[in-house]
Amino acid sequence: MASLSEDSNNPSVTIRPAERADLLAVHRIEQAAFKQPWPYTAFERFLGEQGFLVATRNGGVLGFVVSDVTPNHGRDIGHVKDLAVHPDAQGYGIGRQLLQRALLGMYVDGAAITKLEVRANNEAAKSLYYSEGFSQIRRVPRYYQDGEAALILTVEMDQWARSA
Repeated sequence: MASLSEDSNNPSVTIRPAERADLLAVHRIEQAAFKQPWPYTAFERFLGEQGFLVATRNGGVLGFVVSDVTPNHGRDIGHVKDLAVHPDAQGYGIGRQLLQRALLGMYVDGAAITKLEVRANNEAAKSLYYSEGFSQIRRVPRYYQDGEAALILTVEMDQWARSA
């Protein structure tokens, strides 16, 4: 993973579409970040999709986001499917940058609302999402294999765009 020193001579984080060469790093971040990580093949299926983005610095992958938009009778729905930042890179605003780029892409693609699922005890992620205008619409008990509940969060994209 690329160095994260706060030296101002380091180039800034770049957000770009994921490439095949990024997949191993993406999968390793997924494994480090989640108790129930997606399999490698799940990321392969998203290659080439505009909602699969990585954050890089000095050539190393620091984090990623996977999102998409589904048509829904004139009120298209965006979905943040997966978002993770390497544990050593957390706390530098990389997750926020990835989320904002994903939200912007879904907004441009016509999403009227965006949803996501988050573990009920993931305070850092919930704080990020709430600060970007998401609100809880439902709690799903035993959503995850280990029995933990998920919170379903949504944001109205017009509201998000006005506040961004």
